[in-house]
Formats: sequence, C-alpha cells, structure tokens
Amino acid sequence: MKHAFSLRFASFALVLATGACSKDPDTYPSLGLRPVEKLGFAEPEVKAAVAAPDPALDKDIAAISGKLDAVTTGFTRDAAKAEALARSARGAAVGSDAWITAQTALAGLDDWRAQSSSLVSDIEALATDRAAKLQPEYPALATIRAKAQAETDRQSATISRIQSSMPAA
Repeated sequence: MKHAFSLRFASFALVLATGACSKDPDTYPSLGLRPVEKLGFAEPEVKAAVAAPDPALDKDIAAISGKLDAVTTGFTRDAAKAEALARSARGAAVGSDAWITAQTALAGLDDWRAQSSSLVSDIEALATDRAAKLQPEYPALATIRAKAQAETDRQSATISRIQSSMPAA
C-alpha cells in the first residue's frame, strides 16, 4: 500500500512538472538566441579620452626638453673624449696614468647618464600625477618620455662599449 501511494505521488509530481513547462501542450520553448545572447561576448568599444591642452605642463615639458638637449650635447662631447682616452689606455696597465684618466672620463659619462635618467624619472612623476587625477595620457609627455628613455639607453650602451674596450680592473 505504501508502494502504491508513492507511485501515485510520483505520477502526480510528473504531471505537475511537465505541465509547468508550457501552458499549451503543442508549444515548446524556443531554442533560438535570446536577445541578450545576440549581444555577443566582445568587450564594448571604449572611446579614448582626449587630453585638454595644459599650458603649465607644456612649459614643464619645454624645460625638460631643453635640459635633455643639454645633457645629450654634453654627453656626446665627453663621449668622444672618453673614447680617445680609452684607445690610449688599451695597451696600458691597470692603474697606470692613462688607464686612470680614461676611467675618470667614464665617470664623467656616468654623471651625464644619471642626469638623463633623472629626467626620465621626473617625466614619469608628471605622468603619474596625471594618472592619479584620472586625466588622460598627454601625448607631448609621452613623446618626451620616449625621447629621454632612448637617450638614456644610448648613453648606457656607449658607456658599456667604451668600458669593455679597456683593460678590466
């Protein structure tokens, strides 16, 4: 008897469950795309914000550009001297006057590189300040940063090349 009750209950539950699927027994739910599925999974297109002109920042960029030009000129001039001194120190012993003079010239080049590296840091600080204020990227700032970084990289390569041409300590 218990078995007959559970069989009736299961039949009744099945009728209720299948009846809930559709009010009309001849209509079935659509297997087509729902409106939300037609949107796709691609990220929405985000319009880039355009930076408004900033005269104060333009003034800072001009000052940094002037300093970078001075550092580039000074480094190039001193690098030519350091290369000549390094050539004369190639056959000299470590600790000789020629070797010490060439090493001193290399130290001067390191100073120029430190100055250009400092300019890169200053530029990055300006960019970070803008980002902290949720301001868009400033194209002139990005341009001067790339120029300063390229100059710092060039200086590092020149110093390494000159250093490797001399006897190691």
